[in-house]
Amino acid sequence: MDIVVTSQALDAMGRAARAAHPREACGLLLGEGRRIAQFIETANIHDTPETHFEIDPQALIDAHRHMRRGGAELLGYFHSHPEGAPAPSQTDSAMAARDGRIWAIACKGDLRFWRDQADGFAALSYSVEES
Repeated sequence: MDIVVTSQALDAMGRAARAAHPREACGLLLGEGRRIAQFIETANIHDTPETHFEIDPQALIDAHRHMRRGGAELLGYFHSHPEGAPAPSQTDSAMAARDGRIWAIACKGDLRFWRDQADGFAALSYSVEES
């Protein structure tokens, strides 16, 4: 097991993906260390949200400010693929920062986690913590 995710965060990601369909949902993964405690849904501001996502920059700024004040750490990002697989797409790979953050990708009721590493994405295993 690579990471721990609260059941509340998992449920919120699933709801966001279903509500946004057929567009891509997106959001932020917050927590500490390797434990994702919270998911914050954000606006997808990309011009073509049916096939791409772009997290609202203000949401990212707010998350970083919250961290600096002692709040939860920004561990990574979430988005959905309305069609396809819950795995990084070619576009995801091209746009990734290679910063070690976690990416959660949902598709058709399936949710997978990935680490954005210098040499590409690596699959992560996870356990669920009831919350």
